[in-house]
Amino acid sequence: LIKLMAVTMGETAADFLAVNLGLGLGATTVLMTAVLVAAMLWQFRQKAYVPAYYWIAVVLISVVGTLITDNMTDALGIPLLTSTIGFTLALAAIFAVWFAMERTLSIHEVYTFRREAFYWIAILFTFALGTAVGDLISEAFGVGFAGTGVLFGLIIASLALGYFALGLDGMWAFWLCYIFTRPLGASFGDFLAQPTEFGGLGLGTIVTSLAFLAVIAGTVFVMTSRAAPDPAE
Repeated sequence: LIKLMAVTMGETAADFLAVNLGLGLGATTVLMTAVLVAAMLWQFRQKAYVPAYYWIAVVLISVVGTLITDNMTDALGIPLLTSTIGFTLALAAIFAVWFAMERTLSIHEVYTFRREAFYWIAILFTFALGTAVGDLISEAFGVGFAGTGVLFGLIIASLALGYFALGLDGMWAFWLCYIFTRPLGASFGDFLAQPTEFGGLGLGTIVTSLAFLAVIAGTVFVMTSRAAPDPAE
């Protein structure tokens, strides 16, 4: 659920910085990439899962992943179908190299620097791929924000059914859901933020981004509090 909220905020925050603040796509990309690099350096210094640091990295990587696809589409003129195919092949190559070198893709076995590097590279490409797929279906195919959200919600529900009832492997269930929550969250964010004439509710990127940031921060705070060691132990 935090991942879903993070990608929703990533979509609206990228639009807010590039459009509402007038930074432009290029400046926003440079700025957020620099912030992401700083956050990732801090994340790699952690020797265990720390909710606050981890989810800050996820939120930032969602923004940068969105910006990568937006740059390819808007600045370079690369068709969304081409981006979708390209990111799919790139992600498959990352998984192939990761498995060839480590013999596992399980997130429960990410306890070395190299495995964590593979993990975060894969995460970045899932965001870029999810952005391309979501935009392709909602915009290029004309399905709209709400329709795209419903479509990917049903896909995730089918994966959940496969995992809980039909024996779908947990590792693949995780990665497929991780990919498809990106277009689900992005469609949801656009539906809330975009003007009504474009098929949205017109709440704006500021309200939507701040609302989801508050929910993410509150949830991570609760998780951190529950994960805190007992002084009596």
